[in-house]
Amino acid sequence: MIKEINVQDLKTLDHPILVDVRSEEEFAEATIPGAVNLPLFDNEERVLVGTTYTQTTPSLARELGLSIISPKLPQLVKKVEELSKNGPLVLFCWRGGMRSKSLATVVELMGIPIYRLLGGYKAYRSQVVDFFLAKIPYQVVVLRGNTGVGKTDLLGRLREEGYPAIDLEKLANNRGSVFGAMGLGDPPSQKKFEGLLYEELVLLSKFSYIIVECESKRIGRVTIPSNFYTAMQEGIQVLHYDSLKNRIQRLLKEYTSVPNALHEIGVALERLIKTLGHVKVRELRTLLEKGCLDVFTERLLVEYYDKLYAYPNEPSSEYAFYLNYQEPVEALRELECYLDEKVAQPNGKSAVFGVQVQSDPLNIGVFVKN
Repeated sequence: MIKEINVQDLKTLDHPILVDVRSEEEFAEATIPGAVNLPLFDNEERVLVGTTYTQTTPSLARELGLSIISPKLPQLVKKVEELSKNGPLVLFCWRGGMRSKSLATVVELMGIPIYRLLGGYKAYRSQVVDFFLAKIPYQVVVLRGNTGVGKTDLLGRLREEGYPAIDLEKLANNRGSVFGAMGLGDPPSQKKFEGLLYEELVLLSKFSYIIVECESKRIGRVTIPSNFYTAMQEGIQVLHYDSLKNRIQRLLKEYTSVPNALHEIGVALERLIKTLGHVKVRELRTLLEKGCLDVFTERLLVEYYDKLYAYPNEPSSEYAFYLNYQEPVEALRELECYLDEKVAQPNGKSAVFGVQVQSDPLNIGVFVKN
């Protein structure tokens, strides 16, 4: 018998293998993060069946669908069997309808244990939408600082040491600047971005706070959900700064590692004409073409980015905490002490893993080791 499970109960399964049986196009638009795609219909077949359903009759559409799926069943079942070796299988489609039910029936007849997600991806999407309509159940710590100070590096170090840091730019596949998309591949859809952010928050639900980098409401092609952005604006603001020399070297290391970097930078420069004017952009292009990358980067920082963001490059009492990142390890320890003593402890919550947590903000039943 096929076991049916709702989206709220997914978290009770031990490392479930989520199988999205929708078309490649639907899967690419958005899916449950971590799912694998095993389409019953390809993009063209889905359109054909859908057109038959709406323009003729549902019975003819079902017959057409059966004729398309039947030759594929042996291979589909074989793939499902392979996947089942890695954990409990959960099949889903758009609304938990015919596509997931038909494959689940065949798989179950072959003796392979299977779950089917009630409501399909639509139920999952509704859960995400509802979450981002309510107040975010976290205190948000926001790292603010000028371009190149190492905020992304610091977030990575914090996450490695068990702190609840989220790299929004990584989720958005964009560094949040004119040159932000270089070397990062295709950006996610808005639905996919929200799903990825939601899963990050679920993963960190044992904490009373999260740490992010300051971002505009829009990162590349995606938009930060309004309630999350409001929580960022109302959160604890931490100033992060570094020397100009270090910032230049950090940016050079990051961007010149991108394939075809100089060409991509040259193309992106055109977007700065409106702000900097034709003369300055032409001067920057000349520096780029001559390979004067240090001077090129310094001018970009001083003449464009620092004026755009206008954060202090020195200690400032306007922030809850400030951090000099010239010595990254030392700065990391200072921030960790601040988080442990000033952010986590007043609420009686754990700052790092290994300590019993006293709350579950998302109410999903997270278990934490002592």
